[in-house]
Amino acid sequence: MNKVKDYLSLIKFSHTIFAMPFAMIGFFIGVMQWENSTSSALHKVENFFRHRSLTFVYIILCMIFARSAAMAFNRYLDRHIDAKNPRTAVREIPKGIITPGQALGFTIMACVLFVVTCFFINRICFYLSPIALLVVLGYSYTKRFTALCHLILGLGLSLAPIGAYLAVTGSFSLLPVLFSVAVIFWVSGFDIIYALQDEAFDKSQELYSIPAWLGKAKGLQASIIFHACSAAAVVIAGLMGGFGIFYWIGVAIFTGMLIYQHTIVKLHDLKKVNLAFMTANGIASIVFAIFVIADLIIH
Repeated sequence: MNKVKDYLSLIKFSHTIFAMPFAMIGFFIGVMQWENSTSSALHKVENFFRHRSLTFVYIILCMIFARSAAMAFNRYLDRHIDAKNPRTAVREIPKGIITPGQALGFTIMACVLFVVTCFFINRICFYLSPIALLVVLGYSYTKRFTALCHLILGLGLSLAPIGAYLAVTGSFSLLPVLFSVAVIFWVSGFDIIYALQDEAFDKSQELYSIPAWLGKAKGLQASIIFHACSAAAVVIAGLMGGFGIFYWIGVAIFTGMLIYQHTIVKLHDLKKVNLAFMTANGIASIVFAIFVIADLIIH
């Protein structure tokens, strides 16, 4: 049991909360379009779960496997960097709780499970699964050569709504893409805030991040711009999707949580970075998804 806890800590399993709600948004958008447009929303949901409830389970499993692979690989690849950074030296691999070989083996296992699960969903998800893994695993290399690494992280998590929609419908659509755009800028924005803690360390190790490149003040400004772009994306999605009042309540709460995290993170005091990173963004994604899904079913 302790070893299971160690692996859950290694991959920061609780952080799955960030992208999973957006995967559910993509799933329910797909459900609404799955049956005849004359069917009621509740009938569509009921009928879908009656006939293809396994798709829902597969989506959740894909989210868990892909993210677990990405996090384990990141810890494996960054093990020497983490050992030098006082903030990250307590992680499982530097402390010897999990060996590099175990982390790499866990990564390979999670990748295989992800591809196999995609195979059981549909053909397009299976064919695209290696590309998805390339993005989420490739992120770990980017801090070594580009300050745009935050956007690559955002891109990896942004596959959630598109992937879930593809799992249901087997085709692409603009609406889930707009939610993916929102995720890219949302994740990039809060990852920049998180990277403020390592600005000096990243510079000393010649690692790339927006705070290390532009400085903390301009880095925080970049985060604000990214979050403004995220809010704009969910507004555009709402207008294009013809959503109702519940959706716009969700937008107001989501935007409010974005603003909130920028009010509590100060350049001279980064003690509340984790509050902004985990709590504010966790609430933002979950509450937003609840209101969007409610609007899809009721509206």
